Amino acid sequence: MRRYSIKCGFLGAGDISNLHAEGLRDEHSPGTLVGLWSRENCDVVTDPDAVAAAYGCARFRSPAELVDASDAVFVLTNMESHAELAIAAMDAGKHVLVEKPVASNVKELEAMKAAAERAGVVLFPGHNYIYEPWFLRTKELAERGDLGDISCVYITYNVRHPEEVCARSSMQGVMRQIMTHHAYSLLYLMGAPSRVSAFEASVDTSLVDKENLAMVTMSMENGGLAHLQANFSCDDHGSDPWSFYVKVLGTKGSARYSYNDHVINAKHIVHSHTYVPYPFTIRAQGRYFLEECVGRGRPPLSTIDDAITCQRVIEAAEASIAESRHVPI
Repeated sequence: MRRYSIKCGFLGAGDISNLHAEGLRDEHSPGTLVGLWSRENCDVVTDPDAVAAAYGCARFRSPAELVDASDAVFVLTNMESHAELAIAAMDAGKHVLVEKPVASNVKELEAMKAAAERAGVVLFPGHNYIYEPWFLRTKELAERGDLGDISCVYITYNVRHPEEVCARSSMQGVMRQIMTHHAYSLLYLMGAPSRVSAFEASVDTSLVDKENLAMVTMSMENGGLAHLQANFSCDDHGSDPWSFYVKVLGTKGSARYSYNDHVINAKHIVHSHTYVPYPFTIRAQGRYFLEECVGRGRPPLSTIDDAITCQRVIEAAEASIAESRHVPI
């Protein structure tokens, strides 16, 4: 039974909203979905009334009407609209969770941070991966020194995305769409990077007109190294697959995480299988936002300052690719 209920509204009703809605339907969630708004003529959400009916909530005709009816707002639209919608919601005194990529550039992120501070509300970056118990446990081991000095972190992602998904107007290349996950995960586990070197490619160019393969290598402020890789062009169904895989190596120990530790043999949105940890991270993130941040006044595990650092990493990687050089952060 719910102890209290925070009225939640969705700005955006695409695929990711399904997972957020599932989280709010959980009997232990402190939030209730009151409604959603979707922009007109959206190529992803062709029937927002049907989505609202499926979620059992109202459909609002404008962002302002939805914000007015909500205590907490989930910004789930395309990246380019995040800053404008989030700032408007915060200016109205509402707590905000913003899906990744949180914004298009550092300037937008800084404006969002200023709006949150001005209004005294929670601004929660949608950095869902780190709310997985493995990340929390590994972070604790690292902070206690049980793993020794963290020498290397490897993060890989290999999930083929179908052509119809990659063709969406809101879809980014792997650098913005996926490497953002890698950047905040690395920051949480290993701390800040100092220098970036990156490469990108388009493999199977019928799939996407943006880069669908990227690799980033970083030197870290702690003296270690990190390697991040993201790939939309193919799945990995081999032995010990790297669908999403994290390896942390320290001088006294190591830790390993894989999506493939929990799999259901059914397609999930764009994934060929249901990698169970992924929807669970969305649920855990939403509950932390509402219960710990909104309800108890605690900060997110990954803050807007972390989002700014992650954006600097992504922009440095893009500059490295464009200029063929190592780029300092």
